[in-house]
Amino acid sequence: MDGFIRFTNQTQGRDRLFRATQYTCMLLRYLLEPKAGKEKVVMKLKKLESSVSTGRKWFRLGNVLHAVQATQQSVHATDLVPRLCLTLANVNRVIYFICDTILWVRSVGLASGINKEKWRMWAARHYYYSLLLSLARDLYEISLQMEQAAHDRAKREKSLSQEPLGYSVADEETEWLQSFLLLLFRSLKKHPPLLLDTVKNFCDILNPLDQLGIYKSNPGIIGLGGLVSSIAGIIIVAYPQMKLKMH
Repeated sequence: MDGFIRFTNQTQGRDRLFRATQYTCMLLRYLLEPKAGKEKVVMKLKKLESSVSTGRKWFRLGNVLHAVQATQQSVHATDLVPRLCLTLANVNRVIYFICDTILWVRSVGLASGINKEKWRMWAARHYYYSLLLSLARDLYEISLQMEQAAHDRAKREKSLSQEPLGYSVADEETEWLQSFLLLLFRSLKKHPPLLLDTVKNFCDILNPLDQLGIYKSNPGIIGLGGLVSSIAGIIIVAYPQMKLKMH
């Protein structure tokens, strides 16, 4: 109970819970819409989804400062590839949150002359760039872990001094695929923070892909992706050791 209270006392924790609720409503609404007699339930889910989405905007008002701080920190990463990916990703997050704040200002009626569609597309575009760069960093980290796993495996095989067996071309291709998948599985299994970050970013990118028309999805896919991403985010906030470290 104490852990849950500490979690909900954090702005990020409350935002993750609201986000999980929002995408759960979207997913349930998509599943129930084709069914007869569920119109009232669908309407209630739609209203709840809209209310939660509006509430989340209050939690995101200070995210510009957090993104600026994250940008300053990422500049000092020792590895060149993560430094470039994270810095550019955080710069795009700053722009995304600025666009998001402008959209919020329009939604509450503080400014009426704002072109909602234009700013919404700008926000989606920079959110997409941020996630794409974050995924590039994840893939780089995965490649490093797989390379280390392959090196360790080669050392073990060498110590056994086994003579290589003869394989056909088809056998070699099958073995290569199996080895690749096994290395990928072992690398992610040994590094849960990397797995969580990759899953989270992959699921998040489905929404801007749909908004920008790059890859159209339905609300069910977006809702499921958002829910999975939110659960991953909740785990990261609740257990800080599960956050992918910068090196």
